[in-house]
Amino acid sequence: MKKAGLTSILIAVVLFALGAIAEAQQPTKVSRIGYLSSSDPADESSQSEAIRLALRELGYIEGQNIAIEYRYAEGKRDRFAELVAELVRLKVDIIVVSGGGRTIRAAKNATKTIPIVMVGSGVDPVEEGLVESLARPGGNVTGLTNLGPELGGKRLELLKEAVPKLARVAVLYASGSSSSVLQMKEVLPIAARALKLTLQPWEIRAADGFEKVFAELNKQRPDGL
Repeated sequence: MKKAGLTSILIAVVLFALGAIAEAQQPTKVSRIGYLSSSDPADESSQSEAIRLALRELGYIEGQNIAIEYRYAEGKRDRFAELVAELVRLKVDIIVVSGGGRTIRAAKNATKTIPIVMVGSGVDPVEEGLVESLARPGGNVTGLTNLGPELGGKRLELLKEAVPKLARVAVLYASGSSSSVLQMKEVLPIAARALKLTLQPWEIRAADGFEKVFAELNKQRPDGL
């Protein structure tokens, strides 16, 4: 439900940006969306497909009244500038950025006029210098982000209170999500050490990976998840 909800909000942001652009354009013009990802097509497949389907349900059909230009950095940070420059040269109407602060910043550095829609990236846009303030962002960056990375540690605390004998905690995280990786590698370990807990990371690369992971968890029987 959470991902579906975020996708719905993201679609609303994208459509709002497209609608504002369409008002100043001829009705027959096909709007072009640039999609910039720090990951690869396999990791992004579920998210990009959800966006396509949601747009289709609202009458925006790829190849008919919208065109989508996909660019994937495949984890190579040195490609961000090159890929976003390609989208700018193609004169896309908006750029949807799926990735962390570096990816969004590359897009922001490349254009001051094309609207940039960030997908929940787990960064503080004010702290990163992407917007002036949450109340009045200014500039051309909008979208979604998660401002609560510290909640991961709070969840561990709550789990420990609920299960006092807790010792081993399995953690499922999405390798294609920068905020999820940040939680697993930087946020949760600090809280786990303070609570004297052992974390067992389980990487999820796609929706069909859950079944295999849960089969293994049933064998290993961690104290919490």
